[in-house]
Amino acid sequence: MHAASSDELGTTERVLTLLGLLQQPRVWTGPELAARLGVTPRTVRRDVERLRTLGYPVHAGQGVGGGYRLGPGQDLPPLLLDDQEAIATAVSLLAGAGGAVAGAGDAALRALTKLDQVLPTRLRHEVGALTGSVESFGGGRTPVDPEVLMTLARACRDEVEAGFDYPSPDSAQEVPPGGDSRRRRVEPYRLVASDRRWYLLAYDLDRDGWRSFRVDRMGAVAARAWRFHPRAAPDAAAYVQEGVASRVYPHRARFLVHAPADTVRAQIPASAAVVRQRGSGLCEVLSGAADLDAVLMHVLLLGHDFEVLDPPELATRCRVLAQRLLSAGASMSSPVAPPEPGR
Repeated sequence: MHAASSDELGTTERVLTLLGLLQQPRVWTGPELAARLGVTPRTVRRDVERLRTLGYPVHAGQGVGGGYRLGPGQDLPPLLLDDQEAIATAVSLLAGAGGAVAGAGDAALRALTKLDQVLPTRLRHEVGALTGSVESFGGGRTPVDPEVLMTLARACRDEVEAGFDYPSPDSAQEVPPGGDSRRRRVEPYRLVASDRRWYLLAYDLDRDGWRSFRVDRMGAVAARAWRFHPRAAPDAAAYVQEGVASRVYPHRARFLVHAPADTVRAQIPASAAVVRQRGSGLCEVLSGAADLDAVLMHVLLLGHDFEVLDPPELATRCRVLAQRLLSAGASMSSPVAPPEPGR
């Protein structure tokens, strides 16, 4: 790309000024616009053509009383954003729609709708690939490269294979370059935004199964030329959430909690447990941990009655810990009542 010259910048500023004048509720003659812009009527005509090329409906009246005006219509004019700006805007709005900013979800969704209306066809198609390939649970996530998201979103939309470097399971590297990573070849299905990170749900061709991948751990992301026929896929958001909350841990536990699901979801981060409604005033909590006692304590501290559903050994741990707590309470002597006044 070459640097914009001062003449190019001057033309851009003048065209934007012209657009601002035409947005006023009046009709402008060519000489009036030329005087306001400090140019000739011929330059005004060229600038009007530039606006029309961009998609702005500038109407020109003929004869006495004729002039230029910005015509009404159902279709809004294109937004003056380049590709990177449009993608970055869509990613930011998606973060808001997913709950990254408190109370911003509805407004972000409305803004995404408006963005889709005002972008030129080419950019609208690209941003549509992103918005149509994303699901969400929670908000406030780790930033990732918008170009990586766009590449993966296009691959989801176009149903083409994707490849990327990814750390091996026993690697502690957050960023693959320089770490112990391997090339992965997948059929991408959906991008999922959790309350902490972005994930890709994809069919791993080398491991012959569905997998979820953290986008911030990917390196050298690229779409491939090979198209694939979509498989019957699991629910993307539910699959990724269950994986984040339980499948990655050596121990998994299920509880029946005597409280509404909405109440419990407000107490537990979406990345820590899956909460499902189970009848009136009951919910099932699925979570994982490196130690069963840890997940048991987390559920206990919710403050609701609960039952252990799985695994069986967790019920045994409940009885052991309950006896330990009873013993701890019994070891304390009864408090001595204070003497009555006057004695």
